Amino acid sequence: MDKITCLHEQHIALGAKMVSFGGFDMPLFYSDIISEHNAVRTEVGVFDVSHMGEIFVKGPEAEKFVQYIFTNDIANAEAGKIFYGMMLQEDGGTVDDLLVYKNGENDFLLVVNAANIDKDFAWISKQAAAFHVEIANESESWGQIAVQGPQGEKAVEEILQLPCKELAFYTFKTLVIDGEEVIISRTGYTGEDGFEIYGSHKFIVESWNKLIAAHITPCGLGCRDTLRFEVGLPLYGDELTEEISPIMCGLGMFVKIDAKDFIGRDACAAQKANGVSRKVVGIELSDKGIPRHGYPVCADGKEIGYVTTGYKSISTGQFVCMALVDIDYAKLDTPVDVLIHGKARRGVVVKKRFYQKNYKK
Repeated sequence: MDKITCLHEQHIALGAKMVSFGGFDMPLFYSDIISEHNAVRTEVGVFDVSHMGEIFVKGPEAEKFVQYIFTNDIANAEAGKIFYGMMLQEDGGTVDDLLVYKNGENDFLLVVNAANIDKDFAWISKQAAAFHVEIANESESWGQIAVQGPQGEKAVEEILQLPCKELAFYTFKTLVIDGEEVIISRTGYTGEDGFEIYGSHKFIVESWNKLIAAHITPCGLGCRDTLRFEVGLPLYGDELTEEISPIMCGLGMFVKIDAKDFIGRDACAAQKANGVSRKVVGIELSDKGIPRHGYPVCADGKEIGYVTTGYKSISTGQFVCMALVDIDYAKLDTPVDVLIHGKARRGVVVKKRFYQKNYKK
């Protein structure tokens, strides 16, 4: 049976279409995906992201340990910084992609994907055996909402009365409200400016209710996917897997092989030096047809890969997808076909970013 978030009753009351995702009963949409997508692109929307996992790492060797399991470099960074990166297997395959919040030298929050919480916690705990650290999975204690869109700052400041305008991109702060810790970060998964707010279940329910009462658009997983896809952000299980490394996905900038040692470093170094056999690329179709996950990609009379995510882009109207293809066909402007219901649809390899990001840097 699927778990539910602290906002489950609110979703039902709003008439959300509920689906199973990552072991949780989650809203796919409330009105429709297109309206919710456009609200985030043009105004502001709010998402329930309480299904995400919160794992805390503390202790005298916390920073040393996080450096060892995480591809990005967190050393010498100030408290209040957030880092995106991955945890890898020795062969470079991806355990998960995640955010690391640096509370202090010996205090970190790891925000992991919902479907991977138990797997990640077990993996992290296993790696921690050789370090003087404490690992705590507090995922069930925290709720989380994401307020996303060009009017996100205004909504958080005026409706929620939470000061946030001074936050730079990928930074956070912790407030104490009514004796409880609340974390506010300027991050998101939509390509727009926005904030993610973590707090107790009670605080998150109250915050959600305030936003809905102020007519902020509630948004489901449907547009969360269309929004992240348009700006080329990966989804674990699609563009990153235990078989797809960050180098194959074009995320080498978050893999700091020259700065430090970490699990999977040697494999990634070899991939950077020698190249990879497959790569995640963008494809734009000239023929109509929606390329779905798993559809074959072909060229020169043979299958060369498969679609990882595809849509008719809501923001541009183009039929586009990301796909894992053989490296010989990964160059920009390479002609390819996507088989949609067995029929070849012509396309060309393009950059994975189909829509321009609008972060506040």
